[in-house]
Amino acid sequence: MYNWFECKVKYDKLMETGMQKSVTEPYLVDALSFTEAEARIIEEMRPFISGEFSVSDIKRVKYTESFFNDSGDRYYRAKLHFITLDEKSGAEKKTSVYMLVQASTLKEAVEIVEAEMKKTMIDYAIVAVTETAIIDVFPYAEKKTIVHQPTGE
Repeated sequence: MYNWFECKVKYDKLMETGMQKSVTEPYLVDALSFTEAEARIIEEMRPFISGEFSVSDIKRVKYTESFFNDSGDRYYRAKLHFITLDEKSGAEKKTSVYMLVQASTLKEAVEIVEAEMKKTMIDYAIVAVTETAIIDVFPYAEKKTIVHQPTGE
């Protein structure tokens, strides 16, 4: 389960024309708190930005699920309604959930959501899929522990 924070980073970007332009770009970071989100985005961005940069905004964002596709170069926000029946009244109840999807096209994003939802038994409806301005996403990398095996010598 991810705990996402959208961090906006402001810096001077060298454009293709050779001119420098001040830009503010959003990135998504998995962190436990606002303080950790700021520290993580600074750590992640430092190798890629020469010169000064600052974190201009941090906000918590809720994504129930995240679907990463290494061939995708864009991030989409999918809004779904999970549909349940109220046992007492028999009325249909819709619960909104948001999912983060990495894909190359809008169509591919929808296909990924549909493929992932087929694995569940949940009745759902896709309400909206929109491209986000997010440049990159930094989930926690799973740390691999190397266990030393004795050789028996």
